[in-house]
Amino acid sequence: MVTQVTWGAPSQRRAANAITPTGRGKMADVNPKRILVVGAGHVGLYAALRLAKKLNSREAEVIVVDPQPHMTYQPFLPEAAAGNISPRHSVVPLRRELRKCTIVAGAVTRIEHSRRTATVQPITGPVREIRYDHVIVAPGSVSRTLPIPGLHEHGIGFKTIGEAIYLRNHVLDRLDVAAATTDPDVRRRALTFVFVGGGYAGIEALAEMEDMARDALKYYPELTPADMRWVLVEATQRVLPEVDRDMGAYTVQQLLKRNMDIRLDTRLESCVDGMVTLSDGDSFPSDTIVWTAGVKPSPVLDATDLPRDERRRVTCLPTLQVVDSDRVVEGAWSAGDCAAVPDLTGPPGSYCSPSAQHAVRQATRMADNIAAVIRGLEPVNYRHKHAGSVASLGLYKGVAQVYGIKMTGWPAWFMHRTYHMSRIPSLNRKVRVVVDWTLAFFLRREVVALGQLHEPREEFVEASQPVASPRA
Repeated sequence: MVTQVTWGAPSQRRAANAITPTGRGKMADVNPKRILVVGAGHVGLYAALRLAKKLNSREAEVIVVDPQPHMTYQPFLPEAAAGNISPRHSVVPLRRELRKCTIVAGAVTRIEHSRRTATVQPITGPVREIRYDHVIVAPGSVSRTLPIPGLHEHGIGFKTIGEAIYLRNHVLDRLDVAAATTDPDVRRRALTFVFVGGGYAGIEALAEMEDMARDALKYYPELTPADMRWVLVEATQRVLPEVDRDMGAYTVQQLLKRNMDIRLDTRLESCVDGMVTLSDGDSFPSDTIVWTAGVKPSPVLDATDLPRDERRRVTCLPTLQVVDSDRVVEGAWSAGDCAAVPDLTGPPGSYCSPSAQHAVRQATRMADNIAAVIRGLEPVNYRHKHAGSVASLGLYKGVAQVYGIKMTGWPAWFMHRTYHMSRIPSLNRKVRVVVDWTLAFFLRREVVALGQLHEPREEFVEASQPVASPRA
């Protein structure tokens, strides 16, 4: 059964029948527009923040729907996994930052824009319908997986803070397993770590986790760095496609100096029962298989009536308005990973890359355009030339290419940290991240695994006894 929320229809606005003085001796109806934000990632959070700042309560009300109570700043996932910053400091609480917005903890399961209606499944309780005047479709992306045998059972993703925490605990747990066993095959399997995908997510995750594990070995006299095997599997002939080839080659050289096994032009064929089989014919066992080989638009878009391209992205104009062929879909907006936004600074037919750099700027432009449309003005095209990219390769190591300037080593690492510290929302989070980094200069990295976080009731269930329910 679908129930209508009390604030569900535009005709039921909280001030629908109110009147207010115009300041010139006349009275005007208060009829705020309802703006529904689907997803609270980079686009959703920044757009909602901007809208709350640009529009007052008599012009619009903003409703944000997301199943998570926070926005994850994904560029900090590798550092959170490596213990350089606290995992809680890489997320931004929605209710604290969006105090002028209505937050609905739930998942949008359907969007019928022809009716200006979204169906929402709250965390608990019946399904609800929310009507709107404008909708921002920004559910983001999910991992793009392939039908590889064993990947579903043994693969670990790296897109959420939960996955980052799990990977950290898992890697440290494998060190404990290797140190405790006397079986060389068990040790070799436990200390073999495979990362699939050579983009920024894969390279940073691989480099940061290896850096953390190498630090942790100081407390494992039974193990040496030579016992560990770190493998990168990339299907193309280069890593970091967002930067020039020489910068990608430099990254590979730095990883090779750390005795990592780099497999370019190689695909993962199978990982059934943890037995990794590669397209180059090699095969070996591993307890850790991390999948970072790209993303695809959120499957939430499959339950909408919005136009999409061949890659299943929502088709947009440079104004961030959704477009169906040459017809603007009034009241529908999109940006970020799930949207095909023309790149006006690139060659004809090119689209903005699915990066945080574009997402944040698109969100700001989109919010300004929605405010303009509500006030009867014309929207403005989004135009931003990609500034470049920065990546961390572990503590004090990095690579950067910004506005054509290339840097490596410590300067690139410092630029990486400075840029992302400046981009994470809220002063609260900026301060906490800087404090984490500052303490790391004086205190050793925490390298303890908290594996019980993933099965917190296991010990209690084993200690307790099931009791049959008494009959009525």
